Amino acid sequence: MDYNTQRSKLIMPEYGRHVQKMINYVKNIEDREKRNEQIRAVLTTMGVLNPSLRDINDFKHKLWDHVQIISDFDIDIDSPYPIPTKDTFSTKPNPIPLETNPLKAAHYGRNIQNMLDMVADKPEGETKTNMIRILANYMRQQYLIWNKESVIEETIFKDIYKLSGGRIVVPDDIHLDTTVPREQSTHREVNGYRDQVGAGHRDQNAFRERSKFKSKNIKNKRK
Repeated sequence: MDYNTQRSKLIMPEYGRHVQKMINYVKNIEDREKRNEQIRAVLTTMGVLNPSLRDINDFKHKLWDHVQIISDFDIDIDSPYPIPTKDTFSTKPNPIPLETNPLKAAHYGRNIQNMLDMVADKPEGETKTNMIRILANYMRQQYLIWNKESVIEETIFKDIYKLSGGRIVVPDDIHLDTTVPREQSTHREVNGYRDQVGAGHRDQNAFRERSKFKSKNIKNKRK
């Protein structure tokens, strides 16, 4: 019996074992012209077996690269595209630097903390004042998401002063918007709907009780 576990490992399983065998066969063809002719036929088969690549820009380039990968970068063919090397696919990406400084206020997040540092470095003027106003309103929304209660603007202004290390003092003429955030508005609408439904149920129950009472009176009169 010939089991898959006893066969060579599939390098790209989406193409199947037959494509891998065909590429290995083409590798051993000595005539270069015939080798190039046969690999183009294999590329056509690969395109049929993996039609999802047609949604990718320059999918033919992908197919030629996949031939190199399946052949373990050991096939000598005339490719119309730059031939990749094994190092191209094995090189690890550069690590992304992560912030190591602890958050001063987790419910605001690191982005707000970074924005406060940016605003603090801005020169005094109308632009900086507008940025502080927008940021303060945004911080109020974030605060309400975590705490689910109302918050006075003085609390937000104190947090701005604290998180900026005392570099930002909110001007006296800045006040937060009085509009209700979307989260609270939706919450109130849902509660209002529930109250209406509850009132409707109560009215129906009262109607049933009155109907029962009338029915009893009618029966008693008949007796």
